[in-house]
Amino acid sequence: MPTSPHILVVDDHRQIRESVTRFLEKNGMRATAARDAVEMDAQLASGHYDLLVLDVMMPGEDGLSVCRRLAGQSSLPIIMLTALGKETDRIVGLELGADDYLPKPFNPRELLARIKAVLRRSSSAENHAGGLAGKRVRFAGMTLDTDGQAIETTGGERLPLTTADFRLLTVLLERPRKVLSRDQLLDLTSGRAAGPMDRTIDNQISRLRRKIEPDPLRPKIITTVRNGGYCLATDVEVIE
Repeated sequence: MPTSPHILVVDDHRQIRESVTRFLEKNGMRATAARDAVEMDAQLASGHYDLLVLDVMMPGEDGLSVCRRLAGQSSLPIIMLTALGKETDRIVGLELGADDYLPKPFNPRELLARIKAVLRRSSSAENHAGGLAGKRVRFAGMTLDTDGQAIETTGGERLPLTTADFRLLTVLLERPRKVLSRDQLLDLTSGRAAGPMDRTIDNQISRLRRKIEPDPLRPKIITTVRNGGYCLATDVEVIE
């Protein structure tokens, strides 16, 4: 039988931690709770988790700092819990590597639906690497290792990618020198339509540029096409 997804819920409010973990367990998932970043690190070091539900406002290291730190270390999917109306936290969280967000207060059923959606998108390399799954891809002097979900630079540095970054990069690599609109990119990476003022793709592009562009402020690899969208402006070589 398939293994139930294991979710780590990190929130300093005990009632939220306990109610969310109980709800997830009642709906066929395994759930573990942590009250802060210290407990979270201990849990991550001692077990395997498929997704992290992370509160932004916590004592000690806050959720945004945790998100930034984890994005540089692993590809663990993250759903951020933000205070109602805190649009800045939502945008910054997405820029730092979060896969989704949910404002408080929230309906546990909506959180469950979002967890399932993120897990579907990140369930296997083939799902989000498409035809590039299991291959190595050279572009702009770098190599994407699709199995390891990381970029290897010419200097020997290895840069892990978040699930969202990896999904976006593979979509672009499969369509080199083709202009893709924001709506197209959102559909290809997330399977959903853009809402009014939706900046998800812009935030993800900015984050990816910081990892692969020599000068993110003057991008040469992922270029912006006015009134068009974005384009991977480099040749791609797929290594079997």
